[in-house]
Amino acid sequence: MEASILTQLFLPLALAVIMFGMGLSLRFDDFKRILIYPKAVAIGLTNQLILLPLVAFGLIKLFGLQTELAVGLMILAACPGGATSNLITHLAKGDSALSITLTAFSSLIAVFTIPFIVNFAILYFIPSGESQPLNVFGTVISVIFITIIPVAIGMMVLKKSPQLAQKWDAPFRKISAVFFVIILLAAILKERENLAEYFAEAGPVALTLNLATLALGYFSGKILGLSKKQSTTIAIESGIQNGTLGITIAATLLVNSTMTIPSAIYGLLMFGTAGIIIFLGNRKG
Repeated sequence: MEASILTQLFLPLALAVIMFGMGLSLRFDDFKRILIYPKAVAIGLTNQLILLPLVAFGLIKLFGLQTELAVGLMILAACPGGATSNLITHLAKGDSALSITLTAFSSLIAVFTIPFIVNFAILYFIPSGESQPLNVFGTVISVIFITIIPVAIGMMVLKKSPQLAQKWDAPFRKISAVFFVIILLAAILKERENLAEYFAEAGPVALTLNLATLALGYFSGKILGLSKKQSTTIAIESGIQNGTLGITIAATLLVNSTMTIPSAIYGLLMFGTAGIIIFLGNRKG
């Protein structure tokens, strides 16, 4: 994807707006909840930040995904879910407090894990050097500016003026949804000539990754003694990824439109499985 106003300005700005909207519902006390249920947070973060990339790597090898699409899927696996997972957890009657806590910690930690996971993927799947690895320090700074700082500003608005944050929350949720759709469509339209081929190749892997991480999140929670609500929450946090961030990294930092496709495909597929989770969560209540 050639550098353009879309990739260099709109994508980072749109992601920053989305992250600011997430910050409007995030309190500093959310970071203290790790003391309330450390086991649930530890299981959730292990699923999001360690097991998810490992499962993605294993599925890439199993399905024989090609170079740039393989890197694209690893980029997605490095981007834990943001505000979308919080909304789905709420609709599915999961543990919203745990969901917000996991989002807070994973978003913070992912700033530092993303460049290492992405660079590993580039060096492993494209050893010929056709794609240059990310500059680690530069990537950390970029991700901080488009994720952490907007979230922090949103949190400050909530702390200083709760009424204003509440007033802005609904509009920013709508704006975030619109931006998410625009970003997905832009990524898909950019590669529309190869879309059928890419979907046939990356679609099954993306769907399997989604289903596998949802199941892994849920059953790891249940096996380790968490409640159904907490296990459902960890499943959602594990299976719902930040496709917007994945697309932004691929398009803006790596300037490669092919690498955006797995995030775009996953973004479409995960809402189908999320709908099923929401239905099951409300079936008996």
